[in-house]
Amino acid sequence: MRPKKVLVVYYSQTGQLTSVVKSISQAIASESIQVTHEALRPRTDYPFPWPTLEFLDVFPESVYLDPPPLKPLQVDVNASFDLIIVGYTVWYLSPSLPITAFLKSPEGKQLLANKPVITVIACRNMWLMAQEKVKGLLARAGARLLDNIALVDAGPSLATFITTPRWMLTGKKGGPGGMLPPAGVAEEDIKRAARFGRAIKLALQQDLEQQGQPLLKGLKAVEVNTNLIASEKIGQRSFAMWGKLLRKIGRAGDPKRKPVLILYMIFLIVAIVTVVPLNMLIKTVLSPLTRNRLRRQKDFFERPSGSQSQRMQEFMHD
Repeated sequence: MRPKKVLVVYYSQTGQLTSVVKSISQAIASESIQVTHEALRPRTDYPFPWPTLEFLDVFPESVYLDPPPLKPLQVDVNASFDLIIVGYTVWYLSPSLPITAFLKSPEGKQLLANKPVITVIACRNMWLMAQEKVKGLLARAGARLLDNIALVDAGPSLATFITTPRWMLTGKKGGPGGMLPPAGVAEEDIKRAARFGRAIKLALQQDLEQQGQPLLKGLKAVEVNTNLIASEKIGQRSFAMWGKLLRKIGRAGDPKRKPVLILYMIFLIVAIVTVVPLNMLIKTVLSPLTRNRLRRQKDFFERPSGSQSQRMQEFMHD
């Protein structure tokens, strides 16, 4: 029997997503399963830490899924894989631009066509709109989404509004003055992600990936915070409006964008300190009236893997 082949495609700036996909993939690899890693390489790489205006300047293209050019893939695009894992971070409620480029490229589409896929997300805490976009891109590539894994920063939402931008712009994960929890997915959560790799390995050994059903149900692969659903939808509309304006002004890097980017940054800060708390307050007040609708939305966004945890113990240890 030939060994199963798994391709892991990802792009990581900070190294956090690299740690996540390695935690999963190291638990998959065995004598009967070969794992190939493809770290995407933009022709012009994105800096880390980000200069502030460059950080803002990528949002129109991120939101509108305008793919940047990539360096040639190192994997043989004519190779056939039994399973493809796509790991990504979230940029402005969208997949990171290198992942968008891969999913839209002829090479990416060739690799993904008719293949089962598992997506892996590592982000602050808002990933719903990004995953909807990725689902659409995978469908257009002819791929079959089996599962989604979402690892998020477990810190309070208001705290992460400070710690995540600080990490992106300075490279410092710790909260200012040590008063806030460090940014990013907790190391323990990254380590515990190996449970997904163990479950995937067992499923591949039993040929379950060929059945088109989720492999990771019962492992708490995702958990939707219903308090953030409305915020994501509001944010998506705002990004689309400002992004459309900036794309009309010029391409990424055009100096004519700078005044509007500064204006947008001021708008974004004001929105974060006013609109977001107000929206959360309104949701709390109206929660008795919206409970059923939120439950349906939670169920939709948690598909296909779900937030159930009944199989956790089975895969938490080798």
